[in-house]
Amino acid sequence: MDPQKASRMFCEELLSQNVHCPPLSLLLNQFDTEDEQDSTLISFYKMNSANWSAPLKCRLAGDAAVGKGVNRHVFSLIMQKLKSGFTVNLGSSATVLFEGEKNHRVPSASVVLRDSNLFQMAGRMIGHSFIHGGPCLTGLSLPVVILLTGGSVDSAASVLTLEDCPDLDHRETISLLKKTDHTEEELTRLSDLCLFWDVPVPNSTNQDWLFQQLLSHAVLVRVKCQIKDVRKGIKETGIWPLFSQRLDSQHIVFPRESAMDITAQSVLQKISWPKPFDEDDEDIALETVSMITGFMRNFIDEASPNMLADLLKFWVGWEIHEENLVIQVVTAEYPIAHTCFNTLRLPCHYQSYAAFRKDMLMCLNSVNSGFGLI
Repeated sequence: MDPQKASRMFCEELLSQNVHCPPLSLLLNQFDTEDEQDSTLISFYKMNSANWSAPLKCRLAGDAAVGKGVNRHVFSLIMQKLKSGFTVNLGSSATVLFEGEKNHRVPSASVVLRDSNLFQMAGRMIGHSFIHGGPCLTGLSLPVVILLTGGSVDSAASVLTLEDCPDLDHRETISLLKKTDHTEEELTRLSDLCLFWDVPVPNSTNQDWLFQQLLSHAVLVRVKCQIKDVRKGIKETGIWPLFSQRLDSQHIVFPRESAMDITAQSVLQKISWPKPFDEDDEDIALETVSMITGFMRNFIDEASPNMLADLLKFWVGWEIHEENLVIQVVTAEYPIAHTCFNTLRLPCHYQSYAAFRKDMLMCLNSVNSGFGLI
């Protein structure tokens, strides 16, 4: 009955059916420039005829890290790129595939990006990350989500809002149709847009209909090929049967941005704190352990959602809650994360919260640079 559990069971079964297939291998060089790393990711996900549900092995050249923590780091990086844009120059300073406001993002209408086959690549990235339990692409417009998961155009158009229109000039012009009286300049703006998009110009009887037509064109019609390509890429990863059999899975694969906000309480509930009689290699006073764990609680309590996301990235490799977050207090110079084991090792030498917080912020600022390079 639980769509979240059903989705995970589906992905686990899909992976188990392909466990003996030749694995996919992705090598990311930590000494490459950001442009070069982006090109590596794009080339990997542009591979044709790849089995995206096959075992995956990610490696970071120039970094000693191995294991599933590296896979988590790569998936987190991929989702970050889909949201913020790739630095590969295709005629602009950044290649942003999805644009618009929070929870109203839609595919870019750029013809260059569409012709470069980047939206099919994006669909593969979305499905691949989901299969492996990784971060999802949050904040997409609901009409776009409906079309991506097999819904009809009419269903998508019925939930359109002005906020779904990423072009602010178009949004302002379309909103004029909600007015009863227009100036000559406003009528000219509306008529020019209608003629440009090949729809009738406004009159006294068609304003409501025209509002819906222009909004649908601005949000969905202009990017129908991009949406089709993203959907094609998602299908190639093997998760399409989930959408067809579980209509309630769409908000699991494409969650609202607010639903993925991380809270201090949600992190604290997952932590396994040091026990008084833990058998460690080191003999650290109980008072010291209590003080350091107290610093950690304070740090989590005062952290913003973005800081908590970076904390999880440092701790386990990606911004997703793992069931058991382990903390150890040890003799060390700086905090160390063993991402494969969900373990954060905190040095015991801190005498003040200010010094502890300074080093933790340094760690959080390093989450995109890998592991051994921190």
